Amino acid sequence: MPFSGRQKMVIKKLSLLIFSSLFLATSMVSQPEVTAWGNLNGIRIDGQLMAFESSIRVVSANWDKVRKSAKERQRSYYSRKGNLQEVEIRLDSLFFTKTIEGGKVGTAIVKVAFECREDTSIVGAYYCLDLPSEDYLDGKVELIEPEAPVLSPAAASGKHEILRIVAKGARFISPRRQLEILANEATEIVIKADTSRGDTSLQIYLGIVDGPVIKGQTEQKTFTLTASGEIDRDPILLTLDPTQQGEVFQGIGGNFRIQNPRLDPQVIDYCLDNLRVAWGRVEMPWQYWHPVDSIDPNKAAETKGLHPRVQAAMEMAQRLHKMGMPVILSNWFGPDWAIIGKHKSGRGPDGQFGNPLNPDRMLEIYASITDYILYLKKHYGVEVVMFSFNESDLGIDIRQTDQEHLDLIKGLGAYMQSKGLKTKLVLGDTADANGYAFIDKAMDDPETYPYLGAVSFHSWRGCSNETLKKWAAAAKRLNLPLLVGEGSIDAAAWRYPQIFKEEIYAREEIELYTRMIAVCQPASILQWQLTSDYSALAGGGIYGEETPLYPTQRFWNLKQLGSTPENLAVMPLKSNKKDLTCAALGDNDEKSYAIHLVNNGPTREVTITGLPDQVKRMDVFVTDQKRSMEKQKRIRVKDGEVTFRLETLCFMTLMSKG
Repeated sequence: MPFSGRQKMVIKKLSLLIFSSLFLATSMVSQPEVTAWGNLNGIRIDGQLMAFESSIRVVSANWDKVRKSAKERQRSYYSRKGNLQEVEIRLDSLFFTKTIEGGKVGTAIVKVAFECREDTSIVGAYYCLDLPSEDYLDGKVELIEPEAPVLSPAAASGKHEILRIVAKGARFISPRRQLEILANEATEIVIKADTSRGDTSLQIYLGIVDGPVIKGQTEQKTFTLTASGEIDRDPILLTLDPTQQGEVFQGIGGNFRIQNPRLDPQVIDYCLDNLRVAWGRVEMPWQYWHPVDSIDPNKAAETKGLHPRVQAAMEMAQRLHKMGMPVILSNWFGPDWAIIGKHKSGRGPDGQFGNPLNPDRMLEIYASITDYILYLKKHYGVEVVMFSFNESDLGIDIRQTDQEHLDLIKGLGAYMQSKGLKTKLVLGDTADANGYAFIDKAMDDPETYPYLGAVSFHSWRGCSNETLKKWAAAAKRLNLPLLVGEGSIDAAAWRYPQIFKEEIYAREEIELYTRMIAVCQPASILQWQLTSDYSALAGGGIYGEETPLYPTQRFWNLKQLGSTPENLAVMPLKSNKKDLTCAALGDNDEKSYAIHLVNNGPTREVTITGLPDQVKRMDVFVTDQKRSMEKQKRIRVKDGEVTFRLETLCFMTLMSKG
């Protein structure tokens, strides 16, 4: 079949062999790494990730439009039963149920059930695997039981298409990695070269159903994926520079937005009794505080009492304040009189979330918010340190432009100051790290500076090192603390809460926290939440689990990170391995140090150099699937160097106190 010039270049690196032979994998421990939306990150063997990304893809418009399953891109439901993980996803009127089971060493058995609920014009639906170029591009392909290649008009229009054939499967073999894909029956296989990420990787499309499809049509396919390859057991070298001290990490914080009066109290009690929480963030239920603009909320509170939601929120703020932590007040929903249009639930017809504030009522808005803070101060003894509208760059649920954000900081800040309040405004409080441009106008206007208390973003998306450094630079420019106002990794996880108990979620979450401490150096990461919502606890009726309340791996990760001694500053710690995430903190005067390590790979020996001479021994704590901040044997430090064993897929902390 004819190939384009680009395809020929790819073919030079990808030699095609039609071959059938046994595929061997050699190791003892393996597991498929499954996301809550059903994609695989690869298969782990002894902790080493044999990386690829799988997805469901629906192809339409002659291959000009391809929709894929991805994080926050479709409705998903996740569950686990023993070794079997099941994910249901919906792409418009097309429903897919995937079950993933770990089989023999290096193997994942993926069953895909398809159902069409409305007539739909598509080219087809596929189970797709993306193979990273660094692992596979210099390899070869072996087809299993191939039939004659097929080149149809639709195939000819496929961008960067290398091969289209019907076969039982294929093997992708390179010096470093090997992957076999075996279908339960002869299946259309399309191999494409993907250049969208700047290099050339391989995409393997495995046919599930041809289009167009009609209502009631079903199909089932089973794919057995078997991976093998090199396991990097080379020693890790970490180099500490204690002469450079960055920003102080004050400790973990927590969000305490009361949403479930029945389940929240037990979780809050457990967390506050068992974690060192440095910062707190609570809700201002503004729509219940001042629902009718003609009624003074202070007088209403004196005559009728507070609305239960307002009372609970104020009591929560008081409790945190009495524990000695600074408290941030954030608002989600505004009262009808203060916004434009009817309250939106989700994305509106205009494609946007949330409601703007009514520009004709800004003085009344300033007064209403300030009255709430004054009431909280007078009756509960709490003067909150900062106020924000939650994720107003996105509209969850008040929506602002960057100019409106600037104007609010100056207007509300000046109004609160005129009433004798010390409360400042949060700059940003954005929906994710990608929203850094939202704060530029306010940063460029010195008139905002007297009213700013901190810079904040939420860590749901976009936390590349380059982006994190932009947030760090903004905080440094303004000489303000940087806060991660909501910490976690998947904003849609409430839809599939069983994922909260999975090792992959716990490890990816603590990996992000450790990386953020090292890269952007926040004063605190405020966990979303320390209530029953996104809870780090399970049981007690949370998400329907009627067992006694108990801590999950995520809780122990938080406890271990939160056990960092107070007021330690970030210190540079360099690693010679990409699959180890590390952060070091210390205080040379107090001779106190903490080193956090998240191992995303196999068991290896680690050597840390550059430790101060006064460090003679270090306490070691480990959290993983089987251990819960388990204290290990104390290790000795000699001449500023220590060597120890770092086990597979664990979170380890080393601490030394003067």
